[in-house]
Amino acid sequence: MIKSFITSFKLRNTYRANSIIYSIKQFPIINKILPNSLYKNKGLKIFANIMSILIEFIFTFLGKFLYIWLVIFSMLTVYSVDKIDLFLHIFLFLTIGGAFMNTYMLNPTKDKYYAIVLMNFDAKKYGLSNYYYQLLRVIIGFMPFTIYFGLMINMPLWLCILLPFFVVAVKLVIMGYCVLDFKKTGKAKNENIPTTIVWSTIAVCVLLAYGSPAINVTINQMIFLCVFSFAAILGICSLKVINSFKDYRKMYKQVLTETNVYAVDNNTGTKAMKDNSLKQIELGNSYTSNKTGFAFFHEIFVKRHSKILTKAVKKQSVVILLIFSVLFVVIKKNPIMATQMNKITLTYLPYFVFIMYLINRSASVTQAMFMNCDHSMLTYRIYRTPKVILGIFKERLKTLILINLLPALLISLGLAMTLYLSGGTDNPVNYLVIIVSIISMSIFFSVHYLVMYYLLQPYNASIEMKSSTYKAVQYLTYFVAYFFMRIKMPTLYFGIAMSIFCVGYSLISLFIAYKYAPKTFKLRI
Repeated sequence: MIKSFITSFKLRNTYRANSIIYSIKQFPIINKILPNSLYKNKGLKIFANIMSILIEFIFTFLGKFLYIWLVIFSMLTVYSVDKIDLFLHIFLFLTIGGAFMNTYMLNPTKDKYYAIVLMNFDAKKYGLSNYYYQLLRVIIGFMPFTIYFGLMINMPLWLCILLPFFVVAVKLVIMGYCVLDFKKTGKAKNENIPTTIVWSTIAVCVLLAYGSPAINVTINQMIFLCVFSFAAILGICSLKVINSFKDYRKMYKQVLTETNVYAVDNNTGTKAMKDNSLKQIELGNSYTSNKTGFAFFHEIFVKRHSKILTKAVKKQSVVILLIFSVLFVVIKKNPIMATQMNKITLTYLPYFVFIMYLINRSASVTQAMFMNCDHSMLTYRIYRTPKVILGIFKERLKTLILINLLPALLISLGLAMTLYLSGGTDNPVNYLVIIVSIISMSIFFSVHYLVMYYLLQPYNASIEMKSSTYKAVQYLTYFVAYFFMRIKMPTLYFGIAMSIFCVGYSLISLFIAYKYAPKTFKLRI
């Protein structure tokens, strides 16, 4: 098994190293300097392999750190309950929900597809060796941060050490269930296509993790230890089931289909996405429009693809309404919580830069526009003329802003109402600033992603992402938005500054797009 793991690790590292070299070649100017023979260069191969190992190291620790810090530790000041109990409470329920989302073994990745399907590796040895490696990464990655953050709230050291092992135990239990279910039904579960039951379970876990502490209901250390012991016993039993299972090839044959693998690895233009997209296009209706020219063309597109463009936003809006409804009830019934929320609303507005980044649908909408329109239309010369490009751009900008406006309005009004119900403010301007700044953030991300799409158009005719520059800008956007979570600033000052910045950035970006989009908006090779 160790030999199988070493071989699989080399395979994965080689694939990742080649991907790094390919990404380097995609940057402007660099792609003209570096030759295709670059893949044979030993020095660069060594550099790429070192980068690959470094990425593995970073993923082992960075994700765990952000998880503990953002979704657990940062929430300890929000609730008026014992910090140790709250930490254990959130950790327990999110671990259970996360185990359903991330089984590791049933994740249809490219390296598994290459090794098991194309290269005919022993499915059991490959699957188990990599599965145990991932569990080991969980322990190693979580341990420093459960200890560090646990000791900060005076949690006993032995309890801090148990937390990573609890994660492993729960994951073993879920995987053991998946194996037993496959034996019974003959149907393998794909972790990237969660069922309604799985989504419901995750939703309940998240609600329990963050909802029950609001009414002062949390587990304590004794309850956690009982759950840990139960999970550990089931985990050991599951380990036996997982090891004794023999039909891994049969199970992987269902999971590692070409559609599943490429739908996960390339989430921009796979057959699975195309098929799913086609199902949501409303072709049967005879849509028409009173508009003319580019506006007519775009409006017909929006009407036919309304499900694709607005479905996620409608779901977001329902969730936002539910969250604020629960929050309003809690504020009215819990004076301590009301005081906390008043403080948060008046000083934590910078957090909403990251939140607005997360809920903004512009990246997905531009992707849908390319998949269902541009990848075909860009093959026609007339569609690439400046007049057409800028005409469509203007109509799409209006649509993007309107699509993202609904959740932005709900959040802005919800925050203003939260401030009012939790005690209000001495300066009524704060209400206006909250509403204007949230809407400005929404417009900013709408403009930002559309301008990115037109200036860096990242897809080829097969709807595969080929632009490393586009990815780099995406990552940079994420980190900048995330950085704002570390800023604590009065709502009045931050809101005014953010609104001015958003307007200024939007105007500059639109000017650049109008000037350069006719040259950059084209199919990639």
